[in-house]
Amino acid sequence: MCYGSEFIATAVQTWLGQIGVKTLYIAPGSPWENGYNESFNGSLRDELLNGEIFYSLAEARVLIEAWRRHYNTVRPHSSLGYRPPAPEAVTPPLPASGSASLHLRTAMAAETTMH
Repeated sequence: MCYGSEFIATAVQTWLGQIGVKTLYIAPGSPWENGYNESFNGSLRDELLNGEIFYSLAEARVLIEAWRRHYNTVRPHSSLGYRPPAPEAVTPPLPASGSASLHLRTAMAAETTMH
C-alpha cells in the first residue's frame, strides 16, 4: 500500500475541513506571502550555500546538517530577542564527515566531528 504525499495532503485537507479550518494558499510567484520561509531560505543561501562548493551529496549533507544545528541551537534570531530557537536542545554528535568542513565557521566547526 502506498501512502504518498498526495494521499496525505488530501487526508489533511479533509480533516481540516471537518474541524472548520480553511486552507490559505500562496499565490504562485508571490514568495513575499510567506515571510518565515523566505527568511529561512535567505539565511540558508547567505550563510551557507553562497560560500560553498559541494563536491558530493555526502559532503552537502554533512555541511547542511552542521549549519542546521548551528541555526537552531547557536545562531541568534532577532525575532526571538536574539536567542536561538532551541538552545536547550541536546543534539548527538555528528558522524565522521571526512573532509567536508573546510569552510565551516569556527563556531560551527566545533560542533562537528572530523577525522
